[in-house]
Amino acid sequence: MPDDPASSATARQLAEGHYYAALDLVLEGHHEQAVEEYRKAVAADPKFTDALHGLSRALQDLNRFDEAIVVAQRISEIDPTTFWRTPASRSCIRKKEWSPKPRRKGTRLGCWDGSSS
Repeated sequence: MPDDPASSATARQLAEGHYYAALDLVLEGHHEQAVEEYRKAVAADPKFTDALHGLSRALQDLNRFDEAIVVAQRISEIDPTTFWRTPASRSCIRKKEWSPKPRRKGTRLGCWDGSSS
């Protein structure tokens, strides 16, 4: 059964409400509470990449790099074309001392943790 457009729109509105609340919390310096709001936004709309970017950034600000990288990887699964273009993703990876894998034409984006594969 296809998704109900009305419930999908309601979920997106709910997600956006949490997203904007999180942005306000970040501006006020309340990163832990912002993480909670971003997570609520993502729970309401799992493909809301703006909320995922915000969540990743807030986690970085809290020095929770492993969690931030997991979120960044979720972003790359949803939209692989934007992952390496976002400052938050690159910043997190640099802070965690990760580097992008060399890409061959037609391959997905990836990263490595310094171990051989």
